[in-house]
Amino acid sequence: MQNKNLIRFVESFVLLPILTVSMPFGSVPKDGVSTVLYPTAVLSAKENIGAFGAISPNQEVDSEAFILKTKAEAIDAYFREHDMPLEGKGMKMVEEAEKNDLDWRLLAAISVRESTGGKHDCERVKNNPFGWGSCKIGFETLDKAIETLALNLGGNNPKTARHYDGKNTKEILQKYNPPSIVAKYADQVISIMNDISEKDVSVKVAYY
Repeated sequence: MQNKNLIRFVESFVLLPILTVSMPFGSVPKDGVSTVLYPTAVLSAKENIGAFGAISPNQEVDSEAFILKTKAEAIDAYFREHDMPLEGKGMKMVEEAEKNDLDWRLLAAISVRESTGGKHDCERVKNNPFGWGSCKIGFETLDKAIETLALNLGGNNPKTARHYDGKNTKEILQKYNPPSIVAKYADQVISIMNDISEKDVSVKVAYY
């Protein structure tokens, strides 16, 4: 049902002669983190549109929205499959990751590792499914928690930038929870990231 819903979304999104593209959510790992192929479908669509004429600003915006929505659905689908309370926060996580130049799966994967996707939040504070601040810092809302974590891990908070700025995903995780504390923490989170994007989805892309 999940895949059918995504297919219906894609079919309603692009308009051009019908081409069926089947692509995996995961590809060759880089720094231990699998990249995701389905945004390539949008880029391919844009290239084909370009063959018939210039891409309009609206088409550019729609393509970006399509990529964000597809990533968000992948996260929410993972949360839903594992009955995790953070289902529905996929889009917020993707948006904040993009703003802070982070892998789009990172925040979701940390939440899974730290609190089983919100099932076991920090007990002493509210709205902290990420273990941020050793569970001593709470937030007014989950959205605020997502924004704060993304800002810090992206190296955009002057107070913590020395820890995270300019680092790749694995290095960020090794600073977030050092190997001296949890030996395989980074590898565990990266494994969850890869699980989020491992499913295959058949996507119909129509060209005019």
